[in-house]
Amino acid sequence: MTLVTPALTCFQTRRTQLLAWMQSLGGGIAIVPTAVERTRNRDNHYSYRHDSDFYYLSGFAEAQAWLVLIAGDTNQSILFCEGKNPEVEIWNGVRWGPEAAAAHFGFDLAHDLLDLHTRIPELLVGHRNLFSTLSRSAQPDLLKQLQDWLTKAQTSVRDTRALPQQWLDLSEVLGEMRLIKDATELATMRAAAAISAQGHVRAMQTARPGLHEYALEAELLYHFRKQGAQSVAYDSIVAAGANACVLHHRAGNAIMRDGDLVLIDAGCELDGYASDITRTFPANGRFSGPQRALYEIVLAAQQGAQAKTSPAHHWNAGHEAAVQILTQGLLDEGLLKGTLAEALESGAYRRFYMHRTGHWLGMDVHDVGGYRSPPASDQERPWRELQPGMVLTIEPGLYVRPADDLAEKFWNIGIRIEDDAIVTATGCELITRGVPVAADEIEALMRAGQT
Repeated sequence: MTLVTPALTCFQTRRTQLLAWMQSLGGGIAIVPTAVERTRNRDNHYSYRHDSDFYYLSGFAEAQAWLVLIAGDTNQSILFCEGKNPEVEIWNGVRWGPEAAAAHFGFDLAHDLLDLHTRIPELLVGHRNLFSTLSRSAQPDLLKQLQDWLTKAQTSVRDTRALPQQWLDLSEVLGEMRLIKDATELATMRAAAAISAQGHVRAMQTARPGLHEYALEAELLYHFRKQGAQSVAYDSIVAAGANACVLHHRAGNAIMRDGDLVLIDAGCELDGYASDITRTFPANGRFSGPQRALYEIVLAAQQGAQAKTSPAHHWNAGHEAAVQILTQGLLDEGLLKGTLAEALESGAYRRFYMHRTGHWLGMDVHDVGGYRSPPASDQERPWRELQPGMVLTIEPGLYVRPADDLAEKFWNIGIRIEDDAIVTATGCELITRGVPVAADEIEALMRAGQT
């Protein structure tokens, strides 16, 4: 995958920051692998995508690479990557190779991957702490590999106290670092959001009764790639009619019928950063009365959550606001009975709204970073206060499945509205509003696309 690499100083700054944290714990050696290539079938591989933590620290997108950071008397950053091989490069493309990679990406040293199992045991000697991650997308047998290297290192030293005595996980500190985006990251995410928004516009203007779900998925994929995005950030959800009540429905063979709502949850990945947008619209370009009634409730819930997305509020404030608005709307439409307080306390609304109102967004579509303030136990930790530079989604929804106790006019209505928000000093910036969200604007857009 070819990426546009941002200013390389940002990766060096991140490595310096992590090395300083390691020094605060007594120093040591950190070993961070990138993701492995995965076989799809026989000798055919899935499209390769680097590990996010590895790329965040290195800027290096090739497979089969390892990053070593040493926090000692002299700090060092060392890359292990595949060496130059003209015959292989004829088939798979040009590699950086250690020498060029060290110079371009600002590493102190770089070695051929063939030397990994010899040099790592040597590098382990003299360090009390061993740092690494447990990323699910990185090396699946990482702990075993680390143990093998420690065992090999033991054969070269008489005093095992010269080897690491404790293993420390980098996941939390990297999550905290990645939670606040810098200016370069935010610019990339705005660009990804703009591409994705226009993809949604294209899909809305293409939609009409009689088309298959996969036809709209094709419009999204075409636009994302044509505009320079390297991939989707996640498998696109395109759901017509009753399928919109299935939260993770993949685009399939279902045909959009006259009177159906269509829910699209899709976003591109650009230069390693995700976007994530959901829009719901009528296949025929006109909301029915019941559809519009529920749509307006969801939109009001999103607006309520948006108002709580600022440094003056904690992470869960937006969800709490959305739940209250959704629940009152369900009561007003007769989908719930009783009082607002009763419906909130009993959780009756969860029948129609069973997910959270957002998640962190960044290099991963469900990005890293805690939702509660460290430290202490989960039960004691308060919700994290929002800070400028955080990026999150705001995505309330309602999903009404057929049931005897519900008015039939609401059956099979599934609605979700999702935008990406950058927390600012005074509130938040919605970076995905290049695609309309108001019901009237959606209808107008679809009419324009069908003329």
